[in-house]
Amino acid sequence: MQNEEGENVDLYIPRKCSATNRLITSKDHASVQLNVGHLDENGIYTGQFTTFALCGFVRSQGDADSSLDRLWAKKKSELGQ
Repeated sequence: MQNEEGENVDLYIPRKCSATNRLITSKDHASVQLNVGHLDENGIYTGQFTTFALCGFVRSQGDADSSLDRLWAKKKSELGQ
């Protein structure tokens, strides 16, 4: 919900899983959110990062590693790295 100034005033904004597009509820205590830093061609951190959220369902199935690899490969091609 937004107020008259256009600011978001909701107390809780649910996240979505980057791998499955499921909503990550407030009771999903197995979910994680990862920030993957971007590097330049010399391997130095540029100060930018990409955020990925994984729900507990993906982690419990053992697919978190392969999902993160797939998501990062897709994002890396979008960034042109």
